[in-house]
Amino acid sequence: MRLSIVMPVYNEGSVITKTISRVESSVKIPHELLIVYDIHNDTTIPPVKRIRQKYPHVKLLKNIYGKGALNALKTGISKANGEAICVMMADLTDDPNVLNRMFKKYEQGYDVIAASRYMKGGKQIGGPIIKQILSRIAGVSLCYLGVLPIHDATNSFRLYSQRFLNKVKIESDGGFELAIELTVKAYFSGYKVAEVPTTWTYLAKESRFDMKKWLPKYFKWYLWAIRKKLEGYPK
Repeated sequence: MRLSIVMPVYNEGSVITKTISRVESSVKIPHELLIVYDIHNDTTIPPVKRIRQKYPHVKLLKNIYGKGALNALKTGISKANGEAICVMMADLTDDPNVLNRMFKKYEQGYDVIAASRYMKGGKQIGGPIIKQILSRIAGVSLCYLGVLPIHDATNSFRLYSQRFLNKVKIESDGGFELAIELTVKAYFSGYKVAEVPTTWTYLAKESRFDMKKWLPKYFKWYLWAIRKKLEGYPK
């Protein structure tokens, strides 16, 4: 198995069939798609069971570490069989065609490949405006300050090598701040980090992003990266 796609879900029953169909028609690499859920009555489960008859490498996984996005991601990563692991959202925000370019970067020797909204050729369509502004400032400032070699530090759409994930200790305790944690830890530990452009499209009617709750968790790793840079890392 070359690639595992880890997709955390929470009541995505209205879109998951379309999401899976898009992934399966777009991704050209031999892969498995791991759908990770929290509760047995999640609306995502019935349509996934139906579509698995067409795509048998689509798998349903119960979150084994406790509820929440972070534990769903940890579950998927721990159960993945691929030599590379991609985290991707289930709500049609991420473009699965980009995964083919991300995997080519992996084959060139990179350990973390970011799907970047803020590099040349990338863009973001829709979404809460404050979140957009803060995310762009974080990513672009880390790049232009010479802290990271990518323009988008916070997008969860990432591909990681298994060799890196086997070595890193996850310290995040919230959720999707895991992307910036893994990216800065990889770079400052000497792993190769790259990016490819992506278009991120926001389709939801309401945002599940709680600014007050999540912002400090992202900011922790933003400051961690700046401190490491000032300390002279990577060597």
